[in-house]
Amino acid sequence: MADSFHKKEQSKKKAKQKQDKIRKMKERKDNNLKGKPLEDMLAYIDENGNISDTPAPMPPGNAE
Repeated sequence: MADSFHKKEQSKKKAKQKQDKIRKMKERKDNNLKGKPLEDMLAYIDENGNISDTPAPMPPGNAE
């Protein structure tokens, strides 16, 4: 028996949602940050309170 218009629309909507879900899962998998080295995850704060990804140079006279 033939499907009604509403059933066809629901079927299309469900198929689109499934494709969107698969696309989102793939994007999350590609942009996964797990397993990256610690240096890539660190952030440094300079004397002005700005955040950067590189450590500030040590001023002369404060050698450790």
